[in-house]
This record gives sequence, structure tokens and C-alpha cells, in this order.
Amino acid sequence: MKAFVVEKYGKDGARAAEVPEPTVGDRDVLVRVSAASINPLDKMVRNGEFKQLLKYKLPFALGHDVAGVVTRVGSAVYGFKVGDEVYARPRDLRIGGFAEFISIDQDDVAPKPASLNLQEAAAVPLVALAAWQILVDRARVKPGQKVLIHAGAGGLGSTVIQLAKHLGATVATTTDTDTEKLVRSLGADVVVDYTKEDFSKVLSGYDLVLDSLGGANLEKSLTVLKPGGLAVGVVGPPDAGFAKQIGAPSFMGTVMNTLSRKIRKQAKTLSVRYQFFFMQANGSQLRKLSALYDSGKLRPVIDRTFPFDQTLEAMAYVEQGRTKAGKVVVSMVPDSD
Repeated sequence: MKAFVVEKYGKDGARAAEVPEPTVGDRDVLVRVSAASINPLDKMVRNGEFKQLLKYKLPFALGHDVAGVVTRVGSAVYGFKVGDEVYARPRDLRIGGFAEFISIDQDDVAPKPASLNLQEAAAVPLVALAAWQILVDRARVKPGQKVLIHAGAGGLGSTVIQLAKHLGATVATTTDTDTEKLVRSLGADVVVDYTKEDFSKVLSGYDLVLDSLGGANLEKSLTVLKPGGLAVGVVGPPDAGFAKQIGAPSFMGTVMNTLSRKIRKQAKTLSVRYQFFFMQANGSQLRKLSALYDSGKLRPVIDRTFPFDQTLEAMAYVEQGRTKAGKVVVSMVPDSD
């Protein structure tokens, strides 16, 4: 089958290749891929940013989001049958959505939302799971709390805005002039145009900040939190909790804490908290999220669809910052536009 694989770590390390069809274990479902989507995590894994922690065996297929049709099920699989339309964020070390077929543990798979087509469903799993795990599991957002979401027009931001609003939060976001109307339509109550003003000068008293930019933006984000508030970073720096989550050796926790010492110290000085976030595969949560998509509480935002043969071009499009809003999808069926 055709797949886009990481042959070596680095910017030019991915290529198209013919590889064997994946094996199907007792608990696995084999999915014929209809569509996948691009995430910043694809670039980070390709570049080897996690190679000391996530021990992929080269070459391996990229792709953290997938939607498609079940073509085979393992002997211990229950709840799925051949012909089912599903979506998933396969677990780490078993990614591979940029391929014609992928074998996925049944615990990571869910029936796709009935209201979405397969291309739309492919844009959902990673960002929707991240939104759920940050807002519900990690921050336990309650009605009336104030949440700031940076880069609200992005794939993650646009999803978190919607879920935070559904949970009853007052939602602020940063974006630019061109996407202000979009983020308001998704539920943002307060919109800060970062091209015109500094969010840290106009916002205060927030319970939660989601930072997807890092650096100075993360540092300023700490200042808009109320005492006890939480800043969650998805681009780092990592902390000991991340090392524990992925089952890294104990010494890696010390390494991670060293990397995040500066920001954690700044947070402590301000009587707030900082935590790094790395999402996890979870099929049962995807089932809950499917209900929210089917009820209209959530909707995918898609910037552009590329044909599967242009997966590397789609990755470059995202890396070059050309995405205006939402996710970029690669589809086995050419875009009709």
C-alpha cells in the first residue's frame, strides 16, 4: 500500500513509499483510510522532537488523525464490524493515518459522527480529544468560569472555543482581523485582535489559559490568570507530568522539570500554575464528542482539502503558516471544489 513515512528525522525526512499492509491483532480493527488531517504534532514527530521519549522504529507512517471504513476486525474485537464508518486518533507508536490502511486498537476507535462526512470527521479526533481532556479532565471547567484560548481560529483553538462555551464558560480568544467574525460565530465572548492590542493589557481574572504559541506569549498568559488559575501549554515546555504520562524513565521527569523550571517559577511567583499537556487516544471520549457534533454543539472548521497524493504539500502548507482557519485535510477522494 502507499503511505507517507518518516525515513529519517528532520524537515526533509518524510516521503511517499510502498509499504506492507499493517498486521491486525486480536484487538485491532483494520481501517481503509478515507481521509486524514494535518496536525502540528506531525511535524514535531517527523523532526524527532520526541524521539527520546516516543521510540518509533524507522521508517514509520505519519498521521495522527484518521477517518475511514472498517475492512477487518480482530478475533477479540466487539462493537465494530466490517463496513462501519469510524474515526480515531491512534495511540502513540501506532500512528499512521497518512496511508491507505491503518490497524488501530479498538479502544482508540469510535463510530464517526453521523452528521459529518468522512472528510469532516478526519479533522476532528486529535483537536476534539485535546479540547475535552484540557477542559473537562484537566481544568474541570465549570459554568461561569473565564477561559482564554490563544489562536482561536486554529484547528485546536476553534474546537476549544466551542467546547468551553458548551460547558458554560465565558470565552476570550486572540486572533487577527480576518478571522474575528469566525471566532465569534464559534462562541467567543471576548475577541482580542493581536495585530492591534496586547491581550495582557486588556484581560484579567481568568481561570484558565490555553497557550499554543509558547515563549513570551506563555509568560504573558500567566499574568491574566487569577490567583490559583491554570495555564496549559500544548507546545511546551514539558514538565514531569508529561514524562510520567508516557511512561518514560523516572530520570526523564527530572529532565522535563528542568526544561520547564523558568515558567513554573514565574507561575509560582504569581500564585498561578503551569502544566504541559499532551493528548491521549481515547475512543470512549470520541463517542461522547460524536454526540456533541451530532447535536450541533460542535462543528469542524476546515481550511482546505488536499488529495492524498499531495500529503507532503499539505504538511508544507500548514508549516508555512498559510492556514487561515481550522484544519487541513488530506482525502482519498479529490476535493470537489
